[in-house]
Amino acid sequence: MRRMPILPPTAEHIAFAAAALRRGELVGMPTETVYGLAALASDPVAVARTFAAKRRPSDNPLIVHIASAADLPEVARTVPPAAQALAAAFWPGPLTLVLPRQPHVLAAITAGGDTVAVRVPDHPVALALLRAVGAPLTAPSANPFMRLSPTAAADIDADLQAQLACTLDGGPCRVGLESTVVDCTGPGPVRVLRPGGVPRIALAAVLGRDVPLADVATAAAAGPRPAPGMYARHYAPRTPLRLAEALGADDAGLCFGPPANPRQVAMPADPESYGASLYRVLHALDALGARELVVQQPPREPAWEAVADRLRKAAAAG
Repeated sequence: MRRMPILPPTAEHIAFAAAALRRGELVGMPTETVYGLAALASDPVAVARTFAAKRRPSDNPLIVHIASAADLPEVARTVPPAAQALAAAFWPGPLTLVLPRQPHVLAAITAGGDTVAVRVPDHPVALALLRAVGAPLTAPSANPFMRLSPTAAADIDADLQAQLACTLDGGPCRVGLESTVVDCTGPGPVRVLRPGGVPRIALAAVLGRDVPLADVATAAAAGPRPAPGMYARHYAPRTPLRLAEALGADDAGLCFGPPANPRQVAMPADPESYGASLYRVLHALDALGARELVVQQPPREPAWEAVADRLRKAAAAG
């Protein structure tokens, strides 16, 4: 089987990647959030290969990617009014909706639960690939389980890349953090299972009411996990990471002020730019071989919720 590592997203290469996916192979796919490990959602062998390639536990569900909201009936039994409003406002975009699943959606995708997480990515290459395949794709982050997500094609783990038919290089990811996951299945108000690229204040503005952050530990203990990103530790570099109010002169890590040494990186003061660069910077620092990475605490403000979530999970004990 002919394999190609990282390819520019020409029409010919998108067609090559689509054909590989239809054969049951895996493909690296750029999105606006992070690079995904794409597989045909209807192919149980390809989905199983996704879990094996990432060394991902079976209780961690996958997000299904579709080309437009019009494709929702392919994977969701019902779409409540709140979900319809959010999809209209934020799709394509970094928002994942958890909805009742169609019976034919593979149980491996949903961790055996009766719901499915689904989104429309906001990246021209991802959308072109979805249209070329003509079917939904699963696309978890293209990284070994619990490790840093790649936001550039070159940051995909080399062992993982070797298992792919190819990766389409769509450039740096614009958002740089995984999607916001919103549970729209309960009898009560919708709730956020994972903060991400769409802030809760933006969700609330569309729905006209507050959108609470779910107690993830309780939700995970109540039954099958409805969405990815619900582990206490996740998105972590190989180097141990510690959060602190300030960095010492000899520390390696991320700060807001002027760096005290070449192993410190001054991060942007706004949450969108910080999030867009976070994983790329951590990948670079992870390669230094430092004893630990120290990260200055981000502001304790709602706009920083997604960044704080990723840093807290990266710093959690393994």
